[in-house]
Amino acid sequence: ADVLRSATWLPARFMGLDSRLGTVAEGKVASMVLLRANPLEDVRNAEQIDGVFLRGRYFSRSDLDRLLLEAEELAGQN
Repeated sequence: ADVLRSATWLPARFMGLDSRLGTVAEGKVASMVLLRANPLEDVRNAEQIDGVFLRGRYFSRSDLDRLLLEAEELAGQN
């Protein structure tokens, strides 16, 4: 739990943005990672990303894989 707090709520609090970011609550910006397994049971479960909400827009696992492939292709063009 401490690792997750140090990656979410604590930075938002440090930057003075905890009223808008860092936790899931009504009225806050919806940016979060959806995981396949509980990171409280094993922090390595944070690697099992199933989807992402970024500024209220949802990206499924297949969307994320497509975006990663596009980024790799663009990087290979340089």
